[in-house]
Amino acid sequence: MPLATAPAMTPEEFRLLRELIYAHSGLSFGDETRYLLERRLAPRLQYHGLDDFGAYHRFLRFDPSRRAEIEIAVEVLTTNETYFYREPHQLRAFSEEILPALAQENRGARRLRIWSAGCSTGEEVYTIAILLARSGLFEGWDLDVFGSDIARRVLAVARAGVYGPRAFRTPEADALRDSFRAEGERWHVKEDVRRLVSFGHLNLLDDSMMGLVGAVDVIFCRNVMIYFDVAARKRVVRTFRDKLREGGYLLLGHSESLLNVTADFEILHLRHDLVYRKPLALP
Repeated sequence: MPLATAPAMTPEEFRLLRELIYAHSGLSFGDETRYLLERRLAPRLQYHGLDDFGAYHRFLRFDPSRRAEIEIAVEVLTTNETYFYREPHQLRAFSEEILPALAQENRGARRLRIWSAGCSTGEEVYTIAILLARSGLFEGWDLDVFGSDIARRVLAVARAGVYGPRAFRTPEADALRDSFRAEGERWHVKEDVRRLVSFGHLNLLDDSMMGLVGAVDVIFCRNVMIYFDVAARKRVVRTFRDKLREGGYLLLGHSESLLNVTADFEILHLRHDLVYRKPLALP
């Protein structure tokens, strides 16, 4: 079935597919996104030899390989493009204000855990690791920057740690190049940075998967919750609250906030940005 002759998605097929995808991943698609789903999922019909989106919905519900296929559907429906040192004001606040505070707070345990939730192809994870190493505050510490994503394909890219020129598209990102080894047009993350990071496949709305994540000091979840409705955001933020230690930090994308989602976090006004923090328990 050539894509040029792929069938149109009916309103009922759109309803069934978006409800199924929402139940699996929490991704919320408004009525205006029917063409987006139709265009991005049409190649999956061709791949499986299906005649229409109703058949694809039945495939996602009943076929033995349905779990792997719905993960692929989620991948093709989400935008994964990212780059190093994205949202520089926030990262400046992280490196100049949050890291020194954490070095002081955790000086007894000498242990630091940072979670990048929805890490895509890994640029954020490696940026954080480079900032940790360059700070000079954590020599000899037990450090881990953990990146998770619902999409296995982007995690494979993250684990490989090899990037093209577009990943260094900003001046701040360009300044990170000495943490990479150049091979032609490709840039490989150096081993001293790779040792600080780990990656895992996680669905933020799967409670059994979330049980695998231990206590963390900082959570980055940037430009992820824009795909969720309020109910899914509340579930995810409750998980973040439970995983953060007291006084831990939550960093969202600049287009995201916890307004109408939760009152469980306090807003911390830093010199370079605003971030959220889990309050300390009252004595």
